[in-house]
Amino acid sequence: MGDPMVRRLLAAGHAVTAWNRTHAKAEALAAAGARPVSDLGEAVRDAQIVISMLEAGPTVNLVLQAALPLLAPNALWIDMSSTQQAEAQAFHTLLTAQGRRFIDAPVSGGVGGAAAGTLAIMAGGSAEDFAEAEAVFAPMGRATRVGPAGAGQVAKLCNQLIVGATINIVAEAMLLAQAAGADPAAMRAAIRGGFAESKILEVHGQRMLDRNFVAGGKITTQLKDQRNILAAAEAAGIVLPLTELVTARYMTLAKQIPQADHSAALIGLEQMNPGQRVGAAPDQLD
Repeated sequence: MGDPMVRRLLAAGHAVTAWNRTHAKAEALAAAGARPVSDLGEAVRDAQIVISMLEAGPTVNLVLQAALPLLAPNALWIDMSSTQQAEAQAFHTLLTAQGRRFIDAPVSGGVGGAAAGTLAIMAGGSAEDFAEAEAVFAPMGRATRVGPAGAGQVAKLCNQLIVGATINIVAEAMLLAQAAGADPAAMRAAIRGGFAESKILEVHGQRMLDRNFVAGGKITTQLKDQRNILAAAEAAGIVLPLTELVTARYMTLAKQIPQADHSAALIGLEQMNPGQRVGAAPDQLD
């Protein structure tokens, strides 16, 4: 995700210093105009805006703790990773205590959306900091401030709640069509444009028909998000019974095919229904 996001920033005329824990990934951006550096301190020193895009909250914390002593006064750290709400709030507290600022701004849209500059960006932070960040967000997608620090992660979790559940529902529709004698591809075409239309039906419905489960979004990543959703629900004092069921499905899949795309929920459903299978193509898993 970070690679196409940097390319969008560069194309819009922003100067970008790129750092990655795997330096070769930063070096790959040099031809596009980025300044790759191998030292984290060199990357953040004197920067007024720092953007992090990392795998999970604990990794963000490690990088942030290492960079904090070197950050410019009043620097704005924008974390576009997907973390827990409590983690984002802790980052905000840590940075503000040291005279810096923080926005959590997770995204939805995948690598394709990052390359096209059409990401949905959900930002949590002050109105003043968001206004400053808008020029940076604009090349990457559509940014919306959804509340104070931590609120961006809540909005992302709501997004992932809908994504995770809808993938499973689309898989059930595909299998029902197949088992009950309808053509799953024709069923999908027939209902598109109606109330059941969604990006999930469009993208992951086609993946299921093609049996293309090469990871775009991994099952393990979706499971991480599901667990974060339930943690946020517990903190908010509510119960989400459907999300608990979806999480259990992804827990089972993570034990069997952890690196597959989350649309492989169809495979798990077929395993629960021996003898039933959507389409005749072989499974593509890697």
